Formats: sequence, C-alpha cells, structure tokens
Amino acid sequence: MPDPHDDVPVTVVPDRTLRVKIIDACGLACTFCHNEGTPVATDNTGRPPDAFTGAPGRSGRVSIYLTTNGADFLPQRIPADSDFALALAAVRGSLPINEVHFTGGEPTLHPDLPDLVRIARRLDLTVGLTSNGENGAAVLPECAEAGLDRINLSVFGTTPDELAAVQAPRLASPRLAARKLDALADTIETACRHGVKVSANIVIPDHQHVERVLRIVEQHGRDVIVRMLVNLEDDGASLAAMREVIHHLGAVPDLRILTAGASDQRTRYRLPDGRILYAKSIRPVRLPETCTGCRFNNDRDCQEGYYGVRMYRAKNGPFMIGICIQRMDLCLPLGEFVMSRRCTEVRNFRDDETARLTALHSTPGREPHRS
Repeated sequence: MPDPHDDVPVTVVPDRTLRVKIIDACGLACTFCHNEGTPVATDNTGRPPDAFTGAPGRSGRVSIYLTTNGADFLPQRIPADSDFALALAAVRGSLPINEVHFTGGEPTLHPDLPDLVRIARRLDLTVGLTSNGENGAAVLPECAEAGLDRINLSVFGTTPDELAAVQAPRLASPRLAARKLDALADTIETACRHGVKVSANIVIPDHQHVERVLRIVEQHGRDVIVRMLVNLEDDGASLAAMREVIHHLGAVPDLRILTAGASDQRTRYRLPDGRILYAKSIRPVRLPETCTGCRFNNDRDCQEGYYGVRMYRAKNGPFMIGICIQRMDLCLPLGEFVMSRRCTEVRNFRDDETARLTALHSTPGREPHRS
C-alpha cells in the first residue's frame, strides 16, 4: 500500500516462488475462501466437471471463483514421493525457482508434511507454508527439523465470535472457534520455539475491521510479523482501513518491496517501539500475451492480477500448472507447461520486470536496492 508521496527506498525482488497445493482438506469453512481456484474435493467427488459447484456443500466450504473460472479437475493430496520430487525438478529446470510455498486446504493436516519439506530441501529450495494454525503444534517440530523456513498464519479473528462470524453455519460455533484460536496460539508458540519464522496475515476489508487488526498487533506483534492484506474485492475501503491502522499506530514507512514478475507489493512500516508491520496490496500486473484478451482484464474483475505460478495434482491425473485462480481453464499438465509458450512468457516476464523495475527505482550514482 505505498503512498506516492513517501520517499522510501525500494527493494525489487524477482519472483522465484512456486505455490503448491498439497492438500484440499481444511478444518475451517471460511465464507471468502478461493481454495486456490479448485473445487472443494469432498463436495464434488463423483461430479463431472460441468457440474462442479463452489457453493457450500456438506463440508460447508466454498470456492468463490469456481462458477466462472473453468476449473475442470479435482485436487488430489500430493504424496511425498519420487513423483513429487521429479515434478519440482521439472518446474525448476524450466522456470527458475528458489522457493516452494505449500498451500491447501490446510497444509498442516497433510500426514506427510515433514517428508514433503525434506524433498523440497533436498532440491535446495526454501520452504514456506500458509496455514490457519489448527494443527501446527503437532507437526511443526518435525517440519522444522526437516528444514521448514517459515509459516504464514492466516488470522481471521481475535475472538471466538469474530472467527465464528466468517464460518459456514455448521462451523459457526464460538465454542469451536475458541478451540481453533487456542490451536493458533499453540502453533505460534511452537514455531517460535523451533526457529520457524512466523508471519500473521490478516485481510482488512474496511473500517469495521480496524480494531481487530489493532488487537492482533497487540496480541501477536512481539512474536510474529503482522502483515495486513488488502481485500481482493477492494473498492477503496480496504486501503483506507489500512491507512487508519497505520495512522493510529504512528507507523512510519521505511521500505517498499516490489515482486518483479508478479502482482505482490508491500510496504514495511516501523512502529515507535521498533516493531515491524507490513501492508500488502496488489499491483495491476498482467502477463503480456495470456492476459491481454482475458474477459477479466479490467480494473473491476481481475482481482489478483498475475500473482505467480501454482502447482496442483489432479485426482487420478497429472500434476497441473496454473497461472490464475480466476482462470483455471488456463491450467496445463506439467509436461505440457514446461514445453509451452506460456512457460517462456512467464520466464521472460519475470526477467523483463526485474530489469524495468530496477531501472525505474534506481538513483543515479547509487546502487538500486535488490534482494
């Protein structure tokens, strides 16, 4: 959420991350979940692709883009085996990556998560994951030993009522939400104790959520890095709420971080007591060929921009590579993707944006900020 009047240094970070959906199961049923673009597997088993539904089924879970994104496969849990190792190696051989980021569903529910981490580390890849924290205390010690670098915790509430309010009716119980919040606290404590870096991600839709964010900063800000995320369906209210939080805390921006070749951008703020807060938003980034004729290619409908490359395993099928959760019809089997013009487009776009943004934000006589 950079302010154009803020004269702060800029770091240009080339996108080198592969997001991998390792599992579809999840113990929450958030009403705003995009589920990495795929159908909720348990609610769509046995359905043909033209009958996939993103509406709440027996699980209560949703996949908000499914009615328009053209998804035609169900996600399968990815085994920790040689096939996964070969898939990672194939992507790395065609599209330079130095990090894998496990997603779901809820990755900490994967029974072989530590082994997945080990496979990625044997390929010299940094490993992170996004989690709601419901099972982290049980699996993080072994994951840390296997080489897990960090965990990004999605925080949907600071009180049982707040968390219950964003759940499907079958899970909208404050008592259940209280147990989930206790599990989240245990996950944070376990991660810190075992040397895993921790971030707390919180979407801030509008002014009504400002107090919630302030409580999270107060409760967790000394143990974890708090990152505010703009609502993907933002109409300006989300950015305004972020600014309200920053003003209230007296936070001062000291660095802008741009991910070259993807839509991620964030500003780092320092609080008066030295703590750090990040505000993350979306740049209007598009792939030069693939996105040009897309029906969502406008300021209203393209909510994530080009965010990066994702890998899935189709049920009873191949590994799949996707580039947009709103256009799952663009997914290609891994073997086809690595030989495709689309792979070349992504690789060239990363390089071109890195060069362009570095030149744009460099100062004559001074080395540009890079990482």
